Amino acid sequence: MAAVAIHQFAECITCHAWSPDQTMVAFCPNNSEVHIYKLFGDKWEKMHVLSKHDQIVCGIDWSVKSNKIVTVSHDRNSYVWSQEGTEWDPTLVILRLNRAALCVQWSPRENKFAVGSGAKSICICYYEQENDWWVSKLIRKRHDSSVTSVAWHPDNILLATTSTDGKCKVFSTFIKGVDSKESESSSSDLKFGEQIAQLDLSATWTFGVRWSPSGTILAYSGHNSMIYFIDDVKSTPSSQSISLRDLPLRDILFLSDRVVVGVGFDCNPMIFTSDDTGLWSFTKYLDQRKAAPSSSRASQLSEAFGKLYGSSKQVPSNDTVEPSKPRGGAHENCITCIVPLRKRGNTDLTRFSTSGLDGKVVIWELAIPK
Repeated sequence: MAAVAIHQFAECITCHAWSPDQTMVAFCPNNSEVHIYKLFGDKWEKMHVLSKHDQIVCGIDWSVKSNKIVTVSHDRNSYVWSQEGTEWDPTLVILRLNRAALCVQWSPRENKFAVGSGAKSICICYYEQENDWWVSKLIRKRHDSSVTSVAWHPDNILLATTSTDGKCKVFSTFIKGVDSKESESSSSDLKFGEQIAQLDLSATWTFGVRWSPSGTILAYSGHNSMIYFIDDVKSTPSSQSISLRDLPLRDILFLSDRVVVGVGFDCNPMIFTSDDTGLWSFTKYLDQRKAAPSSSRASQLSEAFGKLYGSSKQVPSNDTVEPSKPRGGAHENCITCIVPLRKRGNTDLTRFSTSGLDGKVVIWELAIPK
């Protein structure tokens, strides 16, 4: 099993993020609070509770350079938390949303962050030095439904989004006075909110969009148990799709330009790799589990139906049917969040963490072939 460490923090975790030195973890235990734990030796201790939100916190991101935490919640608000001494001070971000904020991510240069919402809008937030506050510019209603995830391109300007309308879109977020026009980046010539691409590959909800480290490949997943890979989004895009035999993915992460990890309702990270020709394929499950023996054909069918409908109940049968058993892996429920664990100065990404509805944060390590 590739799981390095398994930590049971709560009954359920909606999202999590790590401090820059990876000695502290912040997570939401499925309520309006954010708990921050610090590792002392081999024991985790609760250090802080951030309790400014009124409803469930569904997005957390911890900046690496500035050591700031941004949170978003169903209460339509966002806060940027700065550490002053031993306390974390919140600063309200004016999002101007009439629906829940659903996801958040700092840009690569950390001079702005993006918030997806149930109002079909994306908020691009930045710090206004003159007034000493965080403000936002909205990309309004380009999607037909809730924005489920956002992902920044390495150039700090392009932003990819997914939505429950089944579409994945790419926008320009260039803001005059915040972003600098660089000759090597063609994206700096685009206007704010300009749509660069629209991908209609999925007929169902879409989740977990990510860019590759080089920014040449875009990947996202659909609720129809599909994962999509798109090359050269800005110029001549070409797409590949992989149909999964099991349950849908909820989030994905590029470990390199040729390795992707997908996590979701199957509770087991999946590894996808591309060959020298750029063809993507499923490689393996990361969590090696022991399959429980089935006593009869009926029990096999009942287990399949239970998995299909997300239920542990067994269908009636004349044969003896064993009660449902734990999955026997690192996670026992849907994995909703995957976070990279990259050390400063190290470009190779081999460690990452996942959290899910079972209340666990699991650290994984995977050797990446050169």
